[in-house]
Amino acid sequence: MFKNKVLLITGGTGSFGGAVLRRFLKTNIQEIRIFSRDELKQDDMRRRYGSNKLKFYIGDVRDRSSIDDAMRGVDYVFHAAALKQVPSCEFYPMQAVKTNVIGTENVLNSAISFGVEKVICLSTDKAVYPINAMGISKAMMERVIIAKGRNVKDTMIACIRYGNVMASRGSVIPLFFEQIKNGLPMTVTDPNMTRFMMSLDQAVDLVLFAFENGDSGDIFIQKAPAATVELLARTLKNLLGKSKNEVKVIGTRHGEKLYETLLTKEEMVKAIDMGDYYRIPADIRDLNYNKFVEDGDKVITQAHEYHSHNTYQLNEEELKQLLLELYEIQDELREFKVK
Repeated sequence: MFKNKVLLITGGTGSFGGAVLRRFLKTNIQEIRIFSRDELKQDDMRRRYGSNKLKFYIGDVRDRSSIDDAMRGVDYVFHAAALKQVPSCEFYPMQAVKTNVIGTENVLNSAISFGVEKVICLSTDKAVYPINAMGISKAMMERVIIAKGRNVKDTMIACIRYGNVMASRGSVIPLFFEQIKNGLPMTVTDPNMTRFMMSLDQAVDLVLFAFENGDSGDIFIQKAPAATVELLARTLKNLLGKSKNEVKVIGTRHGEKLYETLLTKEEMVKAIDMGDYYRIPADIRDLNYNKFVEDGDKVITQAHEYHSHNTYQLNEEELKQLLLELYEIQDELREFKVK
């Protein structure tokens, strides 16, 4: 379905964009457009891949005109541009709103006006029961996507939501590696904290599944196993032959959750189980206040969330095998000269 098509990736110089390029550059796709603000990362990517299929656009999702320049002639969009770091969003919440909420609306409006066929937007577990500015802005982003999809017929707009992506930029695995390299203690906030264990390639799989199976306003979640942060630290130490490296418990940071939730109780009631994935169909009704004020739903009371505490828990050997499949881990092992 991507043969001779043009794909635009907003925020394309990030970890997700790199995973898409590894998957798509060798296919018969016509062109991949990378849209981002960071000219240095674009130049790094240009040098790394050296492909004529890659085109680069400097711009910001906050600036509709810069998006329009990149959107002309595009068939599909993967919208990954976002402010993702919890602390920076917490101290500058309006910046999160401008990028994650208003920026998303700009991308969707541009895609609709240029007749793009499909748009898949990337969200996060932090949008579920949000307790920080980043999560709140992502939750609002999802509402923008659902509302926009409800009123548009010619452009399919769907959303995917995932939790921890192993070895992605800003995640704990690169931090652990850096600490071990420098002979520092590995800092763990809470040893019992659980996180979904999902690779960047699986994140791309989730986007493609939504691309193939989604209707406007849908949200897709991939089922994934989980592990405690303590188990992750121990497994990485053993993989690198640094089993004696100290692990220091520093306590839960501001805005941090004990576990990741991917589906609320309310969403589980209407979620469609599609094997390895859940699909949450959009509520396409118009304003019907009876549903908000007068009518109840007993089923919701009896439902359960889907989170990293109640999903399948990996043991050390299973987590080790999962980690060994990652490109980033393989690179680190070569640097540590571990066979």
